[in-house]
Amino acid sequence: MIDAIMQTTRPVGEFLREWRQRRRLSQLDLALEAEISTRHLSFMETGRAAPSREMVLRLAERLDIPLRERNTLLVAAGFAPLFPERKLEDPALEPARKAMELVLAGHEPYPALAVDRHWNLVASNKSVPPLLAGVAPFLLQGPVNVLRLSLHPEGVAPRIANYWEWRAHLFERLRHQIGISADPVLIELMNELAEYPAPAGVVPHANTAGQEYAGVVVPFQLRTETGTLSFISTTTVFGTPIDVTLSELALETFFPADAATAEVLRSLAENAA
Repeated sequence: MIDAIMQTTRPVGEFLREWRQRRRLSQLDLALEAEISTRHLSFMETGRAAPSREMVLRLAERLDIPLRERNTLLVAAGFAPLFPERKLEDPALEPARKAMELVLAGHEPYPALAVDRHWNLVASNKSVPPLLAGVAPFLLQGPVNVLRLSLHPEGVAPRIANYWEWRAHLFERLRHQIGISADPVLIELMNELAEYPAPAGVVPHANTAGQEYAGVVVPFQLRTETGTLSFISTTTVFGTPIDVTLSELALETFFPADAATAEVLRSLAENAA
């Protein structure tokens, strides 16, 4: 990662201006947030003034720029990257890895998984594989992309009872991520997913399953041999991480939305044991 960052040739002012505009802030808005003059901010954006390391970090904090991109800003300003990016297997991340494994295992018999910034599967608990029956083998070859697995016509999509509703929910989350990070890989992924045809037999209109929950959550309804299972999901991230890898890791945990689903999941876990 550091080698790629060091190759950047764009001035830091261009990055700052792009991120400010992406956050839909005027120079006055950002200057007030950062407690600096509008003139000083304008000079930094145009290259007439060089920001200090502390100023780059202050502006990045006010703009809510992801850690990976903060490193890019620092290098563009002539400073060394601050936030390390280590593999999850790195000994330094062992406490975080153990915490992740504890959450995933502790969530059984309900499904839970961990994904990276591009929605690639990092880990999952024992309750996930039984729900992937019928998925084309090529979608399960690493790296497994969870969004591709969910919406591909040969993936889980044909068994999603509220397909249009769940698809809209995933697209909204993806758009939000792109808005925050401007990640080109996520943009490419969204374009790919948008090209997927609806599974055969899916009614071409939005579902209304979410109305049961007054719009608070969007349920995930999956057809199985034991009937339709209904879930609600939550997303957990590490608070105030100082490592790029941890800042981009998310735990997706699914809870049964009704008693019947809970009973089926308990039975599947008991049979597997």
